[in-house]
Amino acid sequence: MIGLLGAAYEWVKAAHIIFVIFWMAGLFMMPRYLVYHQEALVAGDATDAARWVEREGKLRSIILTPAMIAVWVLGLLLAVSLGLFAGVAGLGWLHAKLFFVLLLSGYHGWMVGYAKKLAKGQMTLSGKQLRMINEVPALAATIIVVLVVIKPF
Repeated sequence: MIGLLGAAYEWVKAAHIIFVIFWMAGLFMMPRYLVYHQEALVAGDATDAARWVEREGKLRSIILTPAMIAVWVLGLLLAVSLGLFAGVAGLGWLHAKLFFVLLLSGYHGWMVGYAKKLAKGQMTLSGKQLRMINEVPALAATIIVVLVVIKPF
């Protein structure tokens, strides 16, 4: 695993995993925040709803977005080091992983957009739907871990 990163490869991989953990924590927290925010709106509690807007903003700016950026930068460095763009064979698992990470990034963006809608008082989903959407990161993380560890193709 020398490639582009040389001896730093394992350190970059460790940092990548650490930021994945941070990002996933945020991806698990944000939908819960959205549920509580929406419940405050339904209850007509403007003060509580405003607190949720502030909490969502902090989660987004302190954990979610910085961690996602770090995951992408470090992950792409690792992928380049493995030969992703050099035509190295046997990296089908990595292509699939990148696809699911791209989907998680889209999910991240959707949550940010929904939080902004809630900040304007616009609710388009039920609390039950928001709770179900909370399972998306768990499913994606399961698939990604299997792809990385098992490398099925």
